[in-house]
Order: sequence, then C-alpha cells, then structure tokens
Amino acid sequence: MQPKLSPSWQLVLKDEIQKSYFQDLIKTVEEEYQNNTCFPPKELIFAAFDHCSFDDIKVVIIGQDPYHGVGEANGLCFSVNDGVKIPPSLRNIYREMNDDLDTIFLPNSGNLEHWAKQGILLINATLSVQMDKPNSHKHLKWNLFTDAVIQKISEEKKEIVFLLWGGFAQKKGVKIDREKHLVLESGHPSPMSANQGKWFGNKHFSASNLYLKEKGKTTIKWISND
Repeated sequence: MQPKLSPSWQLVLKDEIQKSYFQDLIKTVEEEYQNNTCFPPKELIFAAFDHCSFDDIKVVIIGQDPYHGVGEANGLCFSVNDGVKIPPSLRNIYREMNDDLDTIFLPNSGNLEHWAKQGILLINATLSVQMDKPNSHKHLKWNLFTDAVIQKISEEKKEIVFLLWGGFAQKKGVKIDREKHLVLESGHPSPMSANQGKWFGNKHFSASNLYLKEKGKTTIKWISND
C-alpha cells in the first residue's frame, strides 16, 4: 500500500514519506488490514488530505483516531458517513455551532466533507483503527507522521486557525507557531467534557471566521445547504 496523497501534499511531504519509519508504518498498516477488520476503508485512510489540499488550508481540526464501528469512519476526524447515527461528540459540536452562530440547524448527517472542501483539514492523530478497538493502532507510528504534517503547516503556511479540542489535541499542537497562526483551545466536545462546562460557549466557529475575515480570507460556511 502506497499513500495516495494529492499532488500538493506529495510535494510538501515528499521527504517525510520516504523516511524508513513511514515505509515501515505503511507495511504494518497493510498487514493490519489483511489480518483484521480495520477502519476507515483502506482507500480512505488519507481522505483528509484528498479533500483539503495543502494550498487551500484555512483551518485545522485535530482528532484522536477514527471511529471503530462498522460503516462509521470516512477518514475525516469527527465525521461519519451519510446514514450513520450522529455521534455524541459531533452532536455537541453542532449544538455549540448553533448557539455560537445563532442558527437553528437540525442536521440529518454527520458527514463533514463540506467542511473539508472549504479548506478545513480534519486530521486524526492516528489514521487507522481495528474494529471495536479504540486506540488499537496508537502503538503504530502514525503520530510521527501527523506531527510532521502539523509542523509543516505551522512552518510553511501563515494565518491558519488551529482548533484544539481537549487535552490530547492541545498536546499535539504544542509546537504550533502562535505568532503566525490563531490557536483556539477548549475542552473536548465529548459528553463528559461538555457536561463539565469545558466545551459549550467556546465560540470557536465565529472566532475562526472573524480571524479569517480580518486576514482577507473567505470565511467558512459551517452549515451545509444540502
């Protein structure tokens, strides 16, 4: 299995994907998919990069690892395939979005491809997982790769919004250059964190658009018209 990255990412990550750790990682992931049921489908492992080119990035959202239930994961963090019940964390994301933007959005899908296509990189720290075993691929070296991706964005881009939700994402983003970029942090949208008052009221959606507008960039249409 070779990573099918879009041309812009191939160029930016050409040195990284030639490193021995990455070649070993890809071989190990291939074996995992041959010997176990894993998600997302193999062709969607790099979907976050397919839907959002390096040139188009405006916002980065960092998740932990893919959903581990049948038919859920589509390669974008917090996102599920059409027809899948919207997970609790994503429901809380939608709820905060409604409160923040003063809208009444009743979602019928948890598919966030419309975010990705607007320049939001929805990247998990670990890009694969075994069925019904959360964090089962955490021991693989996906973290080295995704750390390198975040570092590349921090170094080579400017005026990107990084949304770091929860302690895991905040640790992942510790090396982001905060002089060049906007970093917004809050609790995780999971029910446990949200119910403890660490998520609701963060107003990250309006804050992101305010920053993008100030920098002369097109703002994000958080709510799909579909």
